[in-house]
Amino acid sequence: MSQGAGEKAAPGWPTAPMTRVVVLIACHNRREGTIRCLRSLIGQGGPGVSVRVVLTDDGSTDGTARAAREVWPGIHVLQGDGRLFWAKAMALAASAAGDYDFLLWLNDDVTLDPGALSDLLRTHGSLSGSGEDDLIVVGALRDPHSGAVTYSGVHRLSRLRPVQFTTVPPAERPVRAETMNGNLVLIPRRVVQRVGQIDARFSHGLADFDYGLRARRLGCAIWVATGTLGTCARNPASGSWTDPALPVRQRLRLARSPKGLPPGSWLRFTRRHAGPVWPVYWLSPYARLLAGGALLRLRAGERDLVR
Repeated sequence: MSQGAGEKAAPGWPTAPMTRVVVLIACHNRREGTIRCLRSLIGQGGPGVSVRVVLTDDGSTDGTARAAREVWPGIHVLQGDGRLFWAKAMALAASAAGDYDFLLWLNDDVTLDPGALSDLLRTHGSLSGSGEDDLIVVGALRDPHSGAVTYSGVHRLSRLRPVQFTTVPPAERPVRAETMNGNLVLIPRRVVQRVGQIDARFSHGLADFDYGLRARRLGCAIWVATGTLGTCARNPASGSWTDPALPVRQRLRLARSPKGLPPGSWLRFTRRHAGPVWPVYWLSPYARLLAGGALLRLRAGERDLVR
């Protein structure tokens, strides 16, 4: 499906070139959210913009792919086996993007505001006009209930904490960021030619932060568009490897899973982005987790002695 193809020019008048946007989405077994996301994409871009969608369905068993084809005829669906997760699924989708002017990374739990894609394209155009050609534009997102910003661009906390990040809130004008959450990101072809695609050697997360940091290192800029451009609830910490209520052994198991902080992906990230003392940063989260567990056991032992 192509949205916003624009009106036909009068005979004898030259037609403006179409801006071609390819939307990359990864999904797994959350059909209702994926369909809501696709519906919010309909009509985005406006006149002069064509939109194609490449969806990697990573082994869904809930009929997501079939429903997606009904909502967006012509969608290009790639099938995974349930073991791709976000980074590999997005890299696979990018490999089938074909020709384009822009890629749009879009998480399937995002519901876009009307005009969101136009805002991203307009922001890119205005910043490019000021002399920066190789730039990424990030769309900030808000919680659907509280309205608080959930995902956006991010900054490093400090030089001493190079692999810890804080959210960059959107403002009344575009603001710079060091890297970004990958939920809603507009990437022009020029940047892809310079940086490449998402690194599929990451298990799940970190691939978005890695991409932005690599882009910055190669001279590309990252900007957060004004305001928020849609809704996306933040993933809850409850039940994850960061949940202090869980036993340490369970947290370690979750940390090693693809959606946690798998040692291989964390090793790749810290070696690239944490500087010469990267082994310290690589070990730190696992050491803190183990140390916290040891402290809890010590306190439990002291309570037993008191009794």
